[in-house]
Amino acid sequence: MIFSVCTVLGAGSLALYAEGTRPDRAPMKLQVDEKPIDRDAANRVSYAPIVKKTSPSVVYVFSSKKVRNVITQNPLFNDPMFRRFFGVPDDPNGNQGPSEPPSHSIQQSLGSGVIVTSDGYILTNNHVVDGADEVKVAFGEPRKEFKAEVVGRDAKVDIAVLKIDAKDLPAATLGDSDQLEVGDTVLAIGDPFGIGLTVTHGIVSAVGRGDLGIEHYEDFIQTDAPINPGNSGGALLDSSGRVVGINTAILSRSGGFNGVGFAIPINLARSVAEQLVKTGHVERGFMGVNTQEVTSDLASEFGVNHGALITDVTPDSPADKAGFKSGDVIVKVNDVSVEDPRRLALTVSRLAPGTEVKVEYIRDGKTKTVKLTLASLPSQSLAGGDNAAAKDDGVLNGVTVSDINYQAREQFHIPDDVKGALVTDVDPNSASALAGLQEGDVILSLDRQTVKNADEAVKLSEKIKGPKVTVRLWRDGGSRYIVVDESQ
Repeated sequence: MIFSVCTVLGAGSLALYAEGTRPDRAPMKLQVDEKPIDRDAANRVSYAPIVKKTSPSVVYVFSSKKVRNVITQNPLFNDPMFRRFFGVPDDPNGNQGPSEPPSHSIQQSLGSGVIVTSDGYILTNNHVVDGADEVKVAFGEPRKEFKAEVVGRDAKVDIAVLKIDAKDLPAATLGDSDQLEVGDTVLAIGDPFGIGLTVTHGIVSAVGRGDLGIEHYEDFIQTDAPINPGNSGGALLDSSGRVVGINTAILSRSGGFNGVGFAIPINLARSVAEQLVKTGHVERGFMGVNTQEVTSDLASEFGVNHGALITDVTPDSPADKAGFKSGDVIVKVNDVSVEDPRRLALTVSRLAPGTEVKVEYIRDGKTKTVKLTLASLPSQSLAGGDNAAAKDDGVLNGVTVSDINYQAREQFHIPDDVKGALVTDVDPNSASALAGLQEGDVILSLDRQTVKNADEAVKLSEKIKGPKVTVRLWRDGGSRYIVVDESQ
């Protein structure tokens, strides 16, 4: 079972600046050192100098959220015989029966973060601040506490950027995670279980780990350096004290550390963070191909031993315009080897729309090369989604949709005659989630107005005033209606 290394007490979802309302921000001034580590150096007797230098850059992250209690009172509580024999107390105001439970409670979360600029930008995990009404960070001796603004967050990679109003902070130096090798020494720094800043030691057990079902885009550094709940968002350091990863998750059957921890490579985290600071959201490149793994049986048929085998090409996509066909096998993108479909998706997603890429592929046993310009990944948020402002405009806040492609129809068994907007993500604390909307649903109409694609769904969600909206959706072979009430 996969356990995300996250909060000690709870989690939720969070509204951010809507596009057009966020303040203008200058690019982050990061400290980056990409020099290779000296792997031939003698073993260290102590890492104390590195810890003293880097630990001031790691902070505690506290978040809190007011949540609605969903408690149904048992009708037996109104039975006087039940109260008499089972000791159910009367209301303190003199009313018979138990007092009403509070309508809301406060969930609190605890994680870690890394200061990456001297003027107050901090990297952490999305799940550390997801759903928070208030976020604070604390660091230093004596400890200083600051209220933090959530600049942006990306749930698909699990990265969030915070900003505090402070200057001359001890910013961490970022390394080059692409240079990490299995066996390299690493240190993990964070606040496990809320006991205080803690340093653990281990090695890189593997790189490029994926298909774990933790995040949408997975390219984890695996380490045996002990990581525990509360470490989320903390730093994974190389032997030179540079941040090479953001600690994120553990593989555990008990919830405790079992020697298998995962960190997001800093190169991936950095590229996401820079986009979040610049625009408040992340735009990912899109080629327009559906692919599958090259198995041993397929390898002999197509004359390759690795790559991403194209099964379908999206009409009018960059791949379609570049002449790709079903049966082509992509083996390189910009001279980076593509071992499988996951590596292709990771490589393309890290490039911005509008980027020209060189793609090497195999067709009929012959190697070919073509250049194409990436489009934007066709996924949109209803009423702002992850980037919705605290001002709750429109309906279906926290819902992300995309057009239905061939791959989605295969995954969710959607018939060809079903048209609409595919739900790709739902904030678990949103009104839509409470009403039962979930990933894989197809939105067919909003307030009896037909929805044919993602763009129509977004436009309708912005026009409908709410707070209630009637949603007709397709799921599991049939359609149904639900009512989403944003006022709850």
